[in-house]
Amino acid sequence: MILLCGIPSESPLALVGDALDRLDEPYRWFNQRRFADTDMVFEIDDHGIGGWLEIGGEGIPLESVRGVYSRMMDHTRLPELADESAGSEATRQCAALQDTMTRWAEICPARVVNRIAAMGSNSSKPYQAQLIREYGFEVPTTLISNDPAEVLAFNAEQGRTIYKSISGVRSIVQTFDEKDLDRLAAIRWCPTQFQGYVAGTDVRVHVVGQEIFATECKSDATDYRYAKRQVGEAARLSAIELEDDVAEKCVALTEGLGLAFSGIDLKFTPDGRVFCFEVNPCPGYSYFEANSGQPISMAVARHLAGH
Repeated sequence: MILLCGIPSESPLALVGDALDRLDEPYRWFNQRRFADTDMVFEIDDHGIGGWLEIGGEGIPLESVRGVYSRMMDHTRLPELADESAGSEATRQCAALQDTMTRWAEICPARVVNRIAAMGSNSSKPYQAQLIREYGFEVPTTLISNDPAEVLAFNAEQGRTIYKSISGVRSIVQTFDEKDLDRLAAIRWCPTQFQGYVAGTDVRVHVVGQEIFATECKSDATDYRYAKRQVGEAARLSAIELEDDVAEKCVALTEGLGLAFSGIDLKFTPDGRVFCFEVNPCPGYSYFEANSGQPISMAVARHLAGH
């Protein structure tokens, strides 16, 4: 049995569900929105980790679960809790259920994509950059500061810089230019990451176990994910093959971070250097699969099933 945890209509989860159907592998939805019809308990004893999951009246022994793919959202943003107070019975029930699933998934023997502890490095971009460098990738020259004068000096030194958040919260990468000068003082209340701009070709690499899926992303935008907004034209995505040494570094980096599935952001410069910006431990890969035709969801399904 495989568990898919989150919102069934979310495309990364839905695609893996479709792939499991094609593999004829049994799976169940741990649907966050149906918390009222779901119950779970687990225990640890001399025989290991046991327990029971009940979904819509169906009982599932936790010992039967071989794989878990979790993309659970913040439960406080569920539509079913929109009119509930933080201390209401429904809110407490939903929070307790999600907490139980998260704790069990962290220690169970099943294949989990991905465990919370392994995902932690992405919560601090500076920390993760240090780990990335250990696996042989270059990282951009970086300044993290809340001092406007330091930022101006750094920008003058680099010639062109970009800025983004230092946390795991998604931010749109922007080029630092004149329009930012009037609001630069705001960083005194929010330290920000500035990096020297790296010219070249963006490549997103998805690693699933030992499988590699590389996608070239061509765009004039600073952040190709938001190319339509930044330059008025969507990025052009296509599948490519990586050189063996780069592919091996991607697999080693993913394994080194304790991940089963990762989305690695690389940039290849005209002079042959390879920079790594970050490793996403919960990649929204469906955008890349839809535009490149690569069977990433099938690879995730095979991993969960142990194929």
